[in-house]
Parts: sequence; structure tokens; C-alpha cells
Amino acid sequence: MTSHNIGINVSRETLEKLERFASLFQKWASTINLVAPSTKADLWQRHIADSAQIFKIAPEPKHWIDLGSGGGFPGIITAILLTESLQGRVDLVESNHKKASFLRTAIAETGARAAVHPIRIEEAQKKLPDCDAISARALADLSQLLVFAEPWAMRNPSLRCFFHKGRDYQAEIDKARGRWDFDLVIHRSAIEADSVILEVSSVRRRSQPAQGAE
Repeated sequence: MTSHNIGINVSRETLEKLERFASLFQKWASTINLVAPSTKADLWQRHIADSAQIFKIAPEPKHWIDLGSGGGFPGIITAILLTESLQGRVDLVESNHKKASFLRTAIAETGARAAVHPIRIEEAQKKLPDCDAISARALADLSQLLVFAEPWAMRNPSLRCFFHKGRDYQAEIDKARGRWDFDLVIHRSAIEADSVILEVSSVRRRSQPAQGAE
């Protein structure tokens, strides 16, 4: 298909949008901290292909909310991939105004199906009351992510959350189980050997924390 293998088949037009995003990202990342500096050199695999895994798991068009969007991962990648179907959208929540400016520029230059909200996550729950799915990458531990997701889960029992996690994911799951009930599917990462994507649904707070929970 291309020298840039993101793990899913996309049209030439979509690939060009991803390449445009990558070029823009490298330009902006030279002046603001969009990702860990040590990972910038491997942008396509570590960030773009890694982010595209969520779309591979859940490709049907839907209304996403991407929490702590930062440099656009996974939210902008999902929004670019949604352009093929001309359906669905991603609301990007990013309180850092410099990063929000980058995200706005990325949307304008790629036609990504997204909008930027430079607000705190707690405020987003009021401004964006409904969604079908939530994504987050390198934002917080699972317990905190479930706190963020709870208002949307209460309004939509079918809500699905997709969280990228590293090698300590099992400890985060065990901790979260102390205060939360949820259904879980663990998707092994095709990019990082020790990483996973946690697909979480049926999120509900326990009325009584499990014994020994923090």
C-alpha cells in the first residue's frame, strides 16, 4: 500500500491526510512538547499506527470524545480515518491552549472530522453531554479515567471506552476493580509488545468499595 504501514487499509487520500498531519506534527513538535521527545523519531509506529489500532477495533462511525488529546493521539488519527465514511466525529478535549491551537490547525489542514474544546475534562461533561465512545492515551490511570467517563456512562449504558495502556495495565485493572464494576476486553497491541488497549463498557461505581481498595 505504502511505505507507512498503519495496520489497516486506507485510501490514498486518507494516507495523504495522515502524511500531512505527520508533517505538521513534526513542525509544531519542534517548538511545543506534543509527545515525549524520545518518541518523536518513531512517529509513524509509536504514535500514528498505535493510535489507529482503536479504529481497527471499532471502525463503525460514531461520536467519540477524546480526553486529553495532546498531540492528537488517538483523537486526530480517528478523526482522519472517519473521513473515509463521511460519518462520525471526534470531540477533542485539550485544556492546554498551545496544544489546542495545534489540533485546530491539524483539523483545518487534513479535513479531520473533529472539533477542539480547550476546556477541562470536568467542564466537557457539561458542554458535551452525550457520546458513543471515549478514548484516551497517556492521560491517567484506569481508576481516574473511569471517574472521567462516569457521567457519560450514566447517560449512555452502551458507552464503550478505549484506553491505551502500558506494561502495568493489570495493576491498574486490579486497583480499579476495587471501586468500579465494568466489562473488559483486553486487546493486545500490535505495536508494543507489553502494551494493550482496554475496551471498557458497562461502567458503574460500586456502592461499597471492595475490601482493601484504596
